[in-house]
Amino acid sequence: MNKNEEVIRKLYSALQRVDHEDMIRCYHPEAIFKDPVFDLRSKKEITGMWTMLCKKAKEFEFHYDQVQANEEEGKAQIKAKYLFTQTNRMVVNKIDARFKFKNGLIIEHIDSFDFWIWSWQALGFFGLILGWSSFLQKKVQQKAYNNMKTFIPRF
Repeated sequence: MNKNEEVIRKLYSALQRVDHEDMIRCYHPEAIFKDPVFDLRSKKEITGMWTMLCKKAKEFEFHYDQVQANEEEGKAQIKAKYLFTQTNRMVVNKIDARFKFKNGLIIEHIDSFDFWIWSWQALGFFGLILGWSSFLQKKVQQKAYNNMKTFIPRF
């Protein structure tokens, strides 16, 4: 196992423990993160997202496998199961994670998942009907970002 594979495993082992502080140590100071809900352009924002997600985690299970990395890039397959507290609905999210590294840390983290499937599970009938639309995705993005802002560190 090379050091970038170790960084991915450290990140996801910390997430399994719901330990946002150990997770943040895996990111480069100039890191970015993007998925269908978040488009974060600073380590402060990434810190806010992981802090929020870890502190609000309910009935959380997390598994990862197929970790691969070379000196520049890496990837993993992950599966997260959790209670979406806004609707009290269970979500099982299958995610394709991609990474780029700089100085032994994650500089870019891109997660891909099917937003329509996620919204159907998280939001029920409303997500089933509108989960394909950019309107719903933008609403979810806006609400998630606003919720996350209170967890952004003030350093």
